[in-house]
Amino acid sequence: MVMEHRFYTLDVFTTTRFEGNPLAVITDGDGLSDDEMLAIAREMNLAETVFVQKPTEEEALARLRIFTTKEELKLAGHPVIGTWFLLAELGVVPAQEGGVHIRQQTGAGVLPVEIRFKDGRPQRVTMTQKEAVFRPAKISKKKLASALGISAKDFDPELEPEFVSTGIFNMMVPLRNRAALGKIAMNMMELGRLQGKNATMAYCFALGGNGKAFSRGMLPWELDEDAATGAAAGSLGAYLVRHGKLAPAHTLSILQGAEMGRTSHIEVEVSQTEKKLVPRVSGAAVKVFEGTIRVYAESSPTNKKAARSPRAALFISKAKTYLCPLRSFRRSLRSLCRSFLSLLMSFWSWLRSLRSLARSALSWLMSR
Repeated sequence: MVMEHRFYTLDVFTTTRFEGNPLAVITDGDGLSDDEMLAIAREMNLAETVFVQKPTEEEALARLRIFTTKEELKLAGHPVIGTWFLLAELGVVPAQEGGVHIRQQTGAGVLPVEIRFKDGRPQRVTMTQKEAVFRPAKISKKKLASALGISAKDFDPELEPEFVSTGIFNMMVPLRNRAALGKIAMNMMELGRLQGKNATMAYCFALGGNGKAFSRGMLPWELDEDAATGAAAGSLGAYLVRHGKLAPAHTLSILQGAEMGRTSHIEVEVSQTEKKLVPRVSGAAVKVFEGTIRVYAESSPTNKKAARSPRAALFISKAKTYLCPLRSFRRSLRSLCRSFLSLLMSFWSWLRSLRSLARSALSWLMSR
């Protein structure tokens, strides 16, 4: 049996198409198995794909299942912002001038979302994240600099790297200035080994003054870099309040994705109650594509994935794990070959210039 599911793609944390962070949303995600959702996310090949399902918690309007190309996440920022912006456009959330408050079910629990409307259309979505949790990053700065392709002098002298979670752990990496951000040339394998299972990404940032920050979200897996990361942005806001670089309830404006040509604008406010820090992350989105995807139900004999034995599934999972470093090595080797070819071409051009010079010298001598 074939089931059809409606999907949309959006660019999130922007109001301009083909900027911001792309997102895929399956608006009728019920009836899909975990394997099928992961397969669809891999097919979309974006940072995250969201599957909207009926909630199992009474107070929630909808349940959001968020998948990367390799695993399910408990919570992520741009999927939440983009999904609720879309659902508001589709009328799932009734339009109302000012703000509409709803609750969503995620892997991190039931969390509030605010959607602001103007002239009947959504303008901005704000997600409240979980209380910030901090863990020291016991990582050699020399090794971290090597993994990011920068110098140890590029780190901020006043702040230290730290693991922070407001729903999912990311590593905050403070750099000296925006120029240092532009120098990043990540070694995927090195960064992956350093982070281990402690964080999803290295969220590198530089402060710009007047409540502004510039950031890059470095991912030690296939996608390399994230154009906008709402979860990490919330963690950054909490991190800056904790270390006295941002006042509670003041707005932090983050510019991310510029180095990728996908400029994104994220706003963060952090409320503080004693030592409890809770961020609110805001942004807009714009719809890009829409369509239908056909999926074979698990009962169908044509669904080869459902027919796999647990041992075969485990083998395939391990094979993919081993293939990731090979893909990284292949990319590095391809880049090296290109550089070598460019060097050969330059050498050949130099030889031709030398030959031309020799002919000119010989002609001059003969004319004497």
